[in-house]
Amino acid sequence: MKILISNDDGYRAEGIVQLRTALMDLAEVTVVAPDRNRSGASNSLTLDVPLRVTQSEPGVHFVSGTPTDCVHLAISGLFDFDFDMVVSGVNDGPNLGDDVLYSGTVAAAIEGRFLGLPTLAVSLVTRPGGGRHFATGAAVARSIVAGLVGRPLDPRLILNINVPDLPLGELRGIRATRLGFRHRSEPAIEVRDPKGEKMYWVGPAGAGADTGAGTDFHAVAGGWVSVTPLSIDLTRHAAMPELDQWLGGVRLQSR
Repeated sequence: MKILISNDDGYRAEGIVQLRTALMDLAEVTVVAPDRNRSGASNSLTLDVPLRVTQSEPGVHFVSGTPTDCVHLAISGLFDFDFDMVVSGVNDGPNLGDDVLYSGTVAAAIEGRFLGLPTLAVSLVTRPGGGRHFATGAAVARSIVAGLVGRPLDPRLILNINVPDLPLGELRGIRATRLGFRHRSEPAIEVRDPKGEKMYWVGPAGAGADTGAGTDFHAVAGGWVSVTPLSIDLTRHAAMPELDQWLGGVRLQSR
């Protein structure tokens, strides 16, 4: 079995190093990850310039592009063999609720699914002053990958996994969850450059809004590993009849 590992924190990040170590006795693992932190890159592809791929050591490659670039190149011709699965992570920080729309870690998993492979994204819910237990996140990933090898799920699913920042022995277990929802983000932060010109930092993510029982937020807050099945079909099928009826009243006209 051959597993492709990627992330959005960069190929030298602690989470991806721990993940590679945890999976090496399960499969032949290959790392293809960005050359630097690309958090928030979402599903962007680099189309205006060529990408450079460099091998840092056997089985570890870094790319001058986004997480999606990394997975796309790895599956679409970088190697003379095929992968069986994509594992993205272990991300430094949560990917809960609407975080998945921006996350490069989740985007790497989505790209693997676009290209036909079963995928999962793993994030450690780190926080200031926390323990940064990346080994826990990697152990959870290993357990789920081993489970998928023995009992495969529908390969169309993308598993979004969030792990509390706790020692492995303190986790309460694993729960299937739905995505919660955050409040709107905090305001942009205005700063000045050395010449006094205005610049802006994007504001921090908002606090959880929909965090009730059954959500990923609720599970992680209670010490449980959250596993949310994602789909890449964004169509809101329930709205189709109403939209179809509404469109019946629209008349095409010139100015």
